[in-house]
Amino acid sequence: MEAATAMTGATEAATAMTGTMGAETPTDEPSLPAARVAAGDPRPTTTATAGARRRRPPPARVSPEALAAARGEAREGLAWLGREPEARASLLYRSIRLAARFLLFVVFRFRIDTSGQEHLPRTGGYFLIAAAHRGWMDPFVAIHALPLEPRAWFLGSAPSTFTARWREVLVHRLGGLLPVWRGGVGVDQHVASAAAVMRNGGVFVQMPEGTVSGPPGRIGPFRHGAALIALRTGAPIVLLAMAGTEELYVGRRMASRVLPPTSARELLGDAWNGVLPPAGSREELDLARRVTTRFEELLGPVVHELHPGTVDPPDRPRRLRRRLTWLFLRPGRLDREPGDEADAPGA
Repeated sequence: MEAATAMTGATEAATAMTGTMGAETPTDEPSLPAARVAAGDPRPTTTATAGARRRRPPPARVSPEALAAARGEAREGLAWLGREPEARASLLYRSIRLAARFLLFVVFRFRIDTSGQEHLPRTGGYFLIAAAHRGWMDPFVAIHALPLEPRAWFLGSAPSTFTARWREVLVHRLGGLLPVWRGGVGVDQHVASAAAVMRNGGVFVQMPEGTVSGPPGRIGPFRHGAALIALRTGAPIVLLAMAGTEELYVGRRMASRVLPPTSARELLGDAWNGVLPPAGSREELDLARRVTTRFEELLGPVVHELHPGTVDPPDRPRRLRRRLTWLFLRPGRLDREPGDEADAPGA
């Protein structure tokens, strides 16, 4: 992700060094501007050329912590929302969803092959855990697998979403996001958010990798927050495998598969007696690690199986590849490996 910035900086440094060396090189020939002046040429005497113009430096990155500090506070989850998360789809949500579908599936001609939707509970009140998280398209892939109602509410990145005040106002009115700030208030707030969504009949969605990173066809390391939420709420769990979102272009194929519902108790089997340890204890964290491992064991093979069906031949045109891939992300390398990270909506 830093490669493009580093290359730009290196190019500018080389240009500056070339200009300095040229100024220090003695010559018996008059410079072009001096010759023009001597000849009475009225044209401007600047020596700058289009190729030598220095590019405007990219805007400095602002850390999520600094952004939160500049706001005066960093409210998360229900504290930011200020109301109960609704499960019904409002007219505004229906309109924006329809417009988004037109843009994604008609203009960009994205195609998503979704299977396993018969496993979705008919009513809401469940916890959807989705992976692999590889791009800004992931929340839309998850929404594509779900019905219009009950509504999905995502635990997502506030710094990536609230890049402008109007976006925060729109998302607040539209709903569907419970924001998280890096170094925020801790897991208790997110457990409360998840419980409120599911209590009202909605679908709480989290992508436990927490960031956009890693190669395609494989899941990255899961964080333990999703497991803690699953343990403390005791809600039904639905796993969603996704593939094909790491690189986007016109006509891109993607895939998702809904796995049968489960629960934390079912995932652990006889290894857990169903009694929750004290919140924040070492025993609870150990239990969360084991649940997280089970998430990875179930989702990893399915993501690996789905990925080949999303890969196009090398000679297929990839129109708008870079622009679409990084549409809502900080630009980086397209051949990402573990450790290359970018924040995204729904992280």
